Amino acid sequence: MTRFARILLGLLLAMATPVGAQDGSVDPAVLVADDVRITEDNQLIASGNVEALYQGRRLKAREIVYDRATERLVIKGPLTLTDVDGSVVLADSAELDRDLTNGILRGARIVMQDQLQLAAVEMRRTDARFNQLYKTAVTSCRVCETGRPPLWQIRAQRVIHDEEARQLYFDNAQFRILNTPVLYLPRLRLPDPTLDRAHGFLTPSLVNSTLLGTGIRVPYFIPIGESRDLTLAPFWATSSRRLELRYRQAFRKGEIEFNGAVAKDDFSPDETRGYLFGSGRFDLPRDFVLRFNVELSSDDTFLLDHDFSDKDRLKNELSVERARRDEYIRGAITHFNSLRIGESNSTLPTLAGNAEYERRFFPTRLGGELRFGAALHSHYRGSDSTIATLDRYADGRDVTRFSTRLDWYRGWTLPAGVLASFRTGLILDHFEISQAGTTSAADATELTPSVALELRWPLLKSTRYAVTHVIEPVVQLAWSGGSNPNIPLDEATQIDFDEGNLFNHSRFNAPDRRERGYSAAYGVSWTRIDPAGWQGSLAVGQVRRDERLLERDGITPSFSKSSGLRDRTSDLLIAGQFRNATGLTVTARGLFDAMFDTTKAEARASWQNAYTNIGATYVWLSADPAENRPSTVSEWAIDGSYRFAKQWTGHAEWRFDEAASRSVRAGAGLTYSNECVDITLSVSRRFTSSTILEPETNIGFTVGFTGFSSATRDPSFTRTCRN
Repeated sequence: MTRFARILLGLLLAMATPVGAQDGSVDPAVLVADDVRITEDNQLIASGNVEALYQGRRLKAREIVYDRATERLVIKGPLTLTDVDGSVVLADSAELDRDLTNGILRGARIVMQDQLQLAAVEMRRTDARFNQLYKTAVTSCRVCETGRPPLWQIRAQRVIHDEEARQLYFDNAQFRILNTPVLYLPRLRLPDPTLDRAHGFLTPSLVNSTLLGTGIRVPYFIPIGESRDLTLAPFWATSSRRLELRYRQAFRKGEIEFNGAVAKDDFSPDETRGYLFGSGRFDLPRDFVLRFNVELSSDDTFLLDHDFSDKDRLKNELSVERARRDEYIRGAITHFNSLRIGESNSTLPTLAGNAEYERRFFPTRLGGELRFGAALHSHYRGSDSTIATLDRYADGRDVTRFSTRLDWYRGWTLPAGVLASFRTGLILDHFEISQAGTTSAADATELTPSVALELRWPLLKSTRYAVTHVIEPVVQLAWSGGSNPNIPLDEATQIDFDEGNLFNHSRFNAPDRRERGYSAAYGVSWTRIDPAGWQGSLAVGQVRRDERLLERDGITPSFSKSSGLRDRTSDLLIAGQFRNATGLTVTARGLFDAMFDTTKAEARASWQNAYTNIGATYVWLSADPAENRPSTVSEWAIDGSYRFAKQWTGHAEWRFDEAASRSVRAGAGLTYSNECVDITLSVSRRFTSSTILEPETNIGFTVGFTGFSSATRDPSFTRTCRN
């Protein structure tokens, strides 16, 4: 039995795919059979439900015979060998020599990773590495016993499987659809499913566009060592020729990725067009992190023409930062490039620099938390103009700002569970403005002392069904001294009044404006939590000040008309959320004035489960030139997918401008997926137009044959065989 165990051990190692380096140790093999005997002619025979196990591999056969005289191993099937990586070898019978480096398997079939099937009349194994399959059919489709051919298959005179390189080599191959030959390939190489990265073509796609014409895109993947890869995707259409690239590289302490394209379009006067997007992250000594972001485009419409991105402002940035429990440091240089019609990069702050430092201390004698912060900011415009325009400030102004602050926080728990917190601090802001013209000061310095007291009273109740209700009224009384200096309003231009800044000292998002004087913020929130999945929340809040916040000239409010904060009493903020166990989630937020007319509103509803993923968003913004919005925005956006059958999924999107009563973008598609193929047909339409942009319709068709990938397939798409 010891000799037989060694032979069986060799059999398992020879027929299974390699699973990594061996450490030299040999684990004992286990043999189970109904009957084991030794004959007079020195043959060892194991028969009846023979099963052997070794290092996670399992061999099942009807009978195994070892002849010591000829040193041949004969296995009578049907036999099944299952490897630790999930590969399965099936055969009717097998003959192998003593060293198990040569042998024959008849009626062999290999199932790899439960994805790819290789069926052959005969399989020869050589050098414990190569499997040669003759008269072979290869497919990843489910093959049933009904006699119907698979959806697709590759028929080859010979297939060589290199287990070490994890490659499949085909000789005289035919690609067949429903057993009909559609393509002949004298030579073909494909990776087996156990290989993560290999040279080869990826899923191609057909495109029909009113702008680009009719064309085909064929990506090709090139691994460069273990840590780098390059993907090239040539695109050839009747009105455009394009080459896309994606380069990725991983380092021991970082990673980078670049995406770009170069194109020649018949409809463009530019001879060569293109774009380059890139990003990277690196870990530096002492917990610092370096990040960079690159966004470049040859012209204003290339990204939209080729459907790479909807961005109309490009951002290039280099930053270094460190975040620790009680300290934060960041420095960054940023360059902006606007692609918007009507915006001139010479009069926009296209180059900006930022440096930030923040530190927390916990003094034992004073108690509470002491926080120190400092920030340096500068932005530059290309224009040298000092002439004031409609915004009252010079077009070419450049601004440098230094801010530092010291704040102290302390909290207490009062009787009846009331939570009290006190905050006081002092802020120093200094501004230097060059090319300011005559409409603003060339420099300014301002001290801002502040004090705030906040009271919260969380009230909790649980019902007999374990439903929890939490009601929390909140009130904050605050005072800030100083005054806003006569400097340009460059940074604090977009104000979002929501739950996140309701109880802030100042709801401006940058230090070139601050709220001054006395103010009171108050609100109440309610939350319901149900263990069954029903959960909802509602928050209501408002701010009241002792006077309207005006600029020094006393004419123009610093807060915009639609901010909800312009008057002494702010608009009423109402926000709510609902979700349940079925996957439905609804979120809404709005600002309402004294007449309960809407100033701003947004809502989002989504429904997600195993078959449905649908979301709808509505945004309403009143016209406000101060926020670069000359007309009212009222817009719907709907997108989603629905799996209406086991193999069929529909998806659609629609964006509608209700204020202009026109569609902005629409699209629909249909995808068929099973265990061996993904087919997608899609159509999309962009309705927007301008002096440099035309509406465009795209039709796409993609066919992907699966099985030659290490990616895990969703088993719910696998077809079943019918009796």
